[in-house]
Amino acid sequence: MIIFGTKGYLYQLAIVTLVCGRCGNPAAHTLRKRVTKFTLFFVPLFPVSTKYATQCTFCGAEQKVTREQAEQLQVQGGGGFGGQPYGQPQQQPYQGR
Repeated sequence: MIIFGTKGYLYQLAIVTLVCGRCGNPAAHTLRKRVTKFTLFFVPLFPVSTKYATQCTFCGAEQKVTREQAEQLQVQGGGGFGGQPYGQPQQQPYQGR
């Protein structure tokens, strides 16, 4: 018996400020990458498809973008939250007296 299938992975690449095409508000948009991988015996082997999209944090509208557009947005957004890489604090921790 051979068990095979697909599994989806969702990666958040950056957060950029854009004007939403649906609601018209200048709001933060998350840039996401969705990768579907072929699995054999529940082990992901290779990617079958890769899709990019932005989602408005104000109204929730999602818009598909090309790989080139996603790379440009990632450069514009700095590749992380507010231009900082993942895992780094966005501000200095509070130090009380």
